[in-house]
Amino acid sequence: MDGAAGLPLEERGGKTTLELSDTPNLDILAGEGTSGLVHTIPDGMEPSSACGCMSVLGYNPKVYYRGRGSIEAKSMGIDIEKGDVVFRCNLVAVGDGLMRSYSAGYISAGEAGELIAALNENLGNDRIRFYPGIGFRHILKLKGLEETLEAICTPAHDIPDKPVEEYLPRGKGSQPLRDLMERSRDILRDHPVNLARISRGELPANMIWLFWGSSQAPVLPSFKEAYGLRAAMTSGVDLLRGLAQMMEMQVLEIPGVTDGQDNDYQAQGEGALSALSEYDMVVVHVEAPDEAAHDGSFEGKRKAIERIDGEILGRLRKYKGDLRLLVMPDHPTPIAFRTHSPEPVPFLLWGHGFTPNGARRFTEQEAEKTDLFIEDGYTLMNRLVGR
Repeated sequence: MDGAAGLPLEERGGKTTLELSDTPNLDILAGEGTSGLVHTIPDGMEPSSACGCMSVLGYNPKVYYRGRGSIEAKSMGIDIEKGDVVFRCNLVAVGDGLMRSYSAGYISAGEAGELIAALNENLGNDRIRFYPGIGFRHILKLKGLEETLEAICTPAHDIPDKPVEEYLPRGKGSQPLRDLMERSRDILRDHPVNLARISRGELPANMIWLFWGSSQAPVLPSFKEAYGLRAAMTSGVDLLRGLAQMMEMQVLEIPGVTDGQDNDYQAQGEGALSALSEYDMVVVHVEAPDEAAHDGSFEGKRKAIERIDGEILGRLRKYKGDLRLLVMPDHPTPIAFRTHSPEPVPFLLWGHGFTPNGARRFTEQEAEKTDLFIEDGYTLMNRLVGR
């Protein structure tokens, strides 16, 4: 449940979104299983989904993390050769000098594809190449510009409604990145896709934003090698799909699975259960709570949590077979901050071998009451698989 954890909201009685969500299935599972808090982000590391999800999947980020851009590139089939550098390239909406939307109003893949093609036509060459991803998330690959890895970059979702000039790449190696970001404005400003979006009252994707650079993909042991199980994953984002490929997990292609509120939760839950006939374990990653929190939307985050509970976990509870569950976020995404934070998150282990330890609901507060705390998040996988 990506980003589902959070911090107390003063304006809502000091409760978190998990506490304020109607989650009957999670509550039953919490009452029947083992709950606690777990630290998914190692001290000193960025509270990103890359680090957090590595922990959830049973891989120590301190050992294996090499940067996020290369993981997403792997998902997209982009080769990284010696001297190559890849960056996440968001299409963003900037207005009055402020970051109005890190997702350009959740621009569609079709619209984004046209804009990325225009960027390649006007800015691309044998050293610069843009690759279309999913929605607003894309990849820039640079050749012979390894110094750009030393630039200090800020993720777009960390600066909602803040002056972009203060957060442009800075330091050594930053100038090529700043130049591309500035030149992108001229290409995107009057593009027909953006003119059409403006005419419909939608935000234009009028700039690119570069961050999460890396030049080396992590080398991970396969999940089968590490845990002895054949595994598959369903996710609507390139990062998780890239991690799955690096772990030699099967990526499930389930129609309707997306990175937002339009995700088909029912199809994702049914597809995951169906895959259990072929695989020992299935990872179900739902991005929607995180995206809603980045937008500062309490109602959007609560709705996503409640739909996961009703349309995915409700199905898993009814599974007629020997099923063990691990349910958790990868990190908190507090609505007040609209970005990730490194605090511990609640987890729930349910099924054969797991006994109740006092939790009545799946919330941060109830998990803390159990006094069960796991310092190294990646070790939870051992508990799930029975080691």
